[in-house]
Amino acid sequence: MLETPDELARLQALLDASLARSTAHLRSIINSERALTARQVTGALTGMCTLALSTVTAQGEPRVSGVDGHFLHGAWHFGTARTAAKARHLAARPAVSAAHLRGEDLGVFTHGTVQTLNPDGGEPAADWPQLLAYFQDFYGRDTFDWDHDVVYYRLHPHWMAAFAHDPGALPLPLPLPDDGR
Repeated sequence: MLETPDELARLQALLDASLARSTAHLRSIINSERALTARQVTGALTGMCTLALSTVTAQGEPRVSGVDGHFLHGAWHFGTARTAAKARHLAARPAVSAAHLRGEDLGVFTHGTVQTLNPDGGEPAADWPQLLAYFQDFYGRDTFDWDHDVVYYRLHPHWMAAFAHDPGALPLPLPLPDDGR
């Protein structure tokens, strides 16, 4: 869990606002007994989590594919080959939906837009060096030509909901880091 107290507060506000403006049907499924808090979400989403990622073609047709999702600092991060169809879709139309499911035990659903973290020939995101170090530690430094083969994204959510059939069965979140307050 890399989230700061401020990141957890923003994530909790997003989860609360998203559920509040959801349909009655969704709120009947993700009710007060099954809705996850920001701390429960970050505790459950450690390491690599497979995401079903939806993009849209130029003709407006939906496409879904799998990506390795990493939930870092309260947001999904994922990568793909620079030559992948989804990379072309995201460059032209950055709106996405993502879902992470673990059977009936856990579901995390996110809608938002992506930010390219390491654009080819462009200015990388300010935190790209730290994220790159994380990804290289996870996948291996020599796995890719990190400058040319892969492109990474951060999903900036405008809606997010998370549920667990039994929240008490989820991994306990790590203690918050001491931020000096």
